[in-house]
Amino acid sequence: MTAPITRPGKIIAIHLSYASRADQRGRRPAAPSYFFKPASSVGVSGGTVERPAGTELLAFEGEIALIIGTPARRVALSQAWDHVAAVTASNDLGLYDLRANDKGSNVRSKGGDGYTPLGPELIDARTIDPAALRVRTWVNGALRQDDTTAGLIFPLAQLVADLSQHFTLETGDVILTGTPAGSSVIVPGDVVEVEVDAPDAPGAPSSGRLVTTVTQGDVAFDAEVGSLPAVDDLQRTEAWGSREEAGLDPGSSTSEEPIDETKRPGLSPELRAKLLAAPTAGLSAQLRKRGHHGCFVDGVTANVPGAKLVGTATTLRFVPFREDLFAAHGGGYNAQKRAFDAVEEGEVIVIEARGDATSGTLGDVMALRAQVRGAAGVVTDGGVRDFDAVAAIGLPVFSQGAHPSVLGRRHVPWEVDVTIACGGATVQPGDIVVGDGDGVIVIPPALAEEVVDAALAQEDEDAWVAEQVAAGHPVDGLFPMNAEWRARYEARS
Repeated sequence: MTAPITRPGKIIAIHLSYASRADQRGRRPAAPSYFFKPASSVGVSGGTVERPAGTELLAFEGEIALIIGTPARRVALSQAWDHVAAVTASNDLGLYDLRANDKGSNVRSKGGDGYTPLGPELIDARTIDPAALRVRTWVNGALRQDDTTAGLIFPLAQLVADLSQHFTLETGDVILTGTPAGSSVIVPGDVVEVEVDAPDAPGAPSSGRLVTTVTQGDVAFDAEVGSLPAVDDLQRTEAWGSREEAGLDPGSSTSEEPIDETKRPGLSPELRAKLLAAPTAGLSAQLRKRGHHGCFVDGVTANVPGAKLVGTATTLRFVPFREDLFAAHGGGYNAQKRAFDAVEEGEVIVIEARGDATSGTLGDVMALRAQVRGAAGVVTDGGVRDFDAVAAIGLPVFSQGAHPSVLGRRHVPWEVDVTIACGGATVQPGDIVVGDGDGVIVIPPALAEEVVDAALAQEDEDAWVAEQVAAGHPVDGLFPMNAEWRARYEARS
């Protein structure tokens, strides 16, 4: 089916739709979310796209484009595909250097001239099964993307039906249906080819290859009129598709990558049972005897009186609020959400909030997520939002107290599973965290068995001393025990 693609009235694109891409990003949306692209971004096969001067992260996204044939308004899912006239290939090009500035709208990052090439051929929608389409992308002849609509989280017809609930899809409108895993950065001189086909349909109809060549622009953005390009490791990772592809240290766990759960050995049931029986006062005394004087998380108390907390640390770090950093790191599937989504059974989420109690660092939804995941609790040297609701959940949370505000007042969620400072104590992932009515302490894993055994032995001794005091003996010579009392203690039955 050959026909010119006229200038569409609307171009609507979806953020995430393929399972392979969602898994690569570490998040699966519960419902489709969209953005608009300007009609001036449409390009044709054989054209060029410019990487603007002063930028580095222009990325390709091979996609299936739907061309609306008849207007659709509030159509049912069962009738939605009838409103699609054709499908073709598209390349939803994006400039990650501007993505943080757009805060999800993608106006500047994906709206550039030529950033939506379409074609070259149209495939009649009535001749194909929308669940059996394939999209492939080549860069300089090497296959980079290869997926089918069987891998979609949201079927193509659902996108039409969903959008039609909100506004009229008009004849000629274009829906870009998302890209699978494999999208990456392209540079001047690269040639990108995208093809959509239906290999199992009669005649195996194809869009042909949509060809776009990258060129280098020589005009920089004007600093006096708007946002300038800016990149960080988050944008590099997502533009290239992985830290390795971006040339970043793959072993460095930062806010832009999922937590490496293989690094978490956890506690044996026997050690956990002993730590539950040992008070923090006794444990801290044994740590101090061994030269560890920085084991206290100062200033935090339990949300529920009598709560006991034992687990291995997984860490979350907030940095002080700054508008541009919050725009880049505060929204979406940020470090806070990833930490609470990835916490494992028996772990304690320890949060560095710089001792700032004037903002919440978690609320009831995050606490519920941690409880469902089996977390042992949360320790934060900041505030807790929804304090009463969090307490009602039953998850042990040690904090500086209640505060009604959200992160954006004081904090930017920054990174996970790194060494942090919480309440004046250094905490590393895997450290053992114990909390009770006396507060919270941090135990280096290598010392845990020795310290808890000594603390329990001391508890037994202190309990015997208390019995003697209750019987009327004076504490002089008894607490601490002199040689005579020590002999009596050791001779007890």
